[in-house]
Amino acid sequence: MTYIVNENCIKCKYTDCVEVCPVDCFYEGENMLVIHPDECIDCGVCEPECPVDAIKPDTEPEIEKWLEVNRDFADKWPNITAKKPALPDADTYKEETGKFEKYFSEAPGEGD
Repeated sequence: MTYIVNENCIKCKYTDCVEVCPVDCFYEGENMLVIHPDECIDCGVCEPECPVDAIKPDTEPEIEKWLEVNRDFADKWPNITAKKPALPDADTYKEETGKFEKYFSEAPGEGD
């Protein structure tokens, strides 16, 4: 098992999860984070830290798409190991659904 980040993170990018990860397996895109599934040690400490419920175990139903998104972009985006402020309009997008189709960006973030 591993944990993944889903579309709830898009346009929010809270980094509370990054701060508690013991193996630094988060990677930063322009408007979301992903977890490298091969680096995640399945400890689960990140899941309750996410204020938008964007972190899920890969055992959840219909999670395959997100497992692939996380795997693909973890190999392309820079590693992030320290907490940063959320995106400026994070609270505006917190409850929105369908964010992947509307807002997902393949552009990398800044990393550490």
